[in-house]
Amino acid sequence: MTKRQKFFSEAHYKNFLREHDEATELLKTTIFKSDTPEGEQTIRARFIQRLALRKLSATYTAGEEIQSLIPLLENLVEKYELRQATLAKSENLPEISPLAIDDWAHEYEECVQVISLCILLHRTDLLKRFVRLLDNAGYAGDDTLYEDLLCKILPDRTDVDQWYHEVYSPLIQAIYADTGEEASDLLKKFCSQWYPAFKQAPWHDTHLQGEEGNYVGYWAFEAGAVAFLYGINDSKINHMVYPKDLVEYARNYQPTNNSQVSRIDGGQPCSRTGYWFTPAKSDSRQHFQQGEIMPRFSDSKWGETIWYWSGEE
Repeated sequence: MTKRQKFFSEAHYKNFLREHDEATELLKTTIFKSDTPEGEQTIRARFIQRLALRKLSATYTAGEEIQSLIPLLENLVEKYELRQATLAKSENLPEISPLAIDDWAHEYEECVQVISLCILLHRTDLLKRFVRLLDNAGYAGDDTLYEDLLCKILPDRTDVDQWYHEVYSPLIQAIYADTGEEASDLLKKFCSQWYPAFKQAPWHDTHLQGEEGNYVGYWAFEAGAVAFLYGINDSKINHMVYPKDLVEYARNYQPTNNSQVSRIDGGQPCSRTGYWFTPAKSDSRQHFQQGEIMPRFSDSKWGETIWYWSGEE
């Protein structure tokens, strides 16, 4: 196990795991302060969800195998669903979002991190469940990056030219860059500006707290998801917040059981009937029959044509 960020020592990770287990146990007897039982359940659900997010981040930062993130992501999405359900009951708003992504940049960041983890770990099923919570609250079709992360994998997304938070401008511009070199430069620029842009986030500067502190890693997972989805060359990006090995996992993904689908090179027969997308072409998501030869785009500015599974709908 090789840690993925320099601020996270082995002792720090052990402290985190101990404190995580203690907090989980303490939840069994702790009553959170609130004026109503519904409010208490809402606070509890948010605390549990944050624990789940911190566990996933710490696991990746510590250098654990990428496969070990998958059950943690499953648990995290479940906790967002619980958070939404308790919040809906407390506020009497059935479709309320578990995150205020238009108001708070750090909650938007949390949102795109979860979306990006679903993409990079090839869990379209979890992506649909999580995005449903935001879409139902009215966020669908409002933000360019939100839609651009989803449009290659999920059907019927909206093309929109506006976004909530300025920090994401270089990343959005990378998607629409005229050349591969320009896209790479913009991706690098986004990574360099990412951490300073979140000075108001509750996790900012937590690495300064020492081995007993709250730091679990700083990760711009959305930069990795954009590089994967849009075929951007990230070979020259070595910034600490960029999850390079997770992007490589996504690009070289191999299924672990027969119900999952591997990637297919252009020119090879389709292995499963359904929808596929390729980073080599914009608006590439389309339906193929099993056995049909997958197209190859030799003139693509993004290089070789590789098709990835995008679901049956």
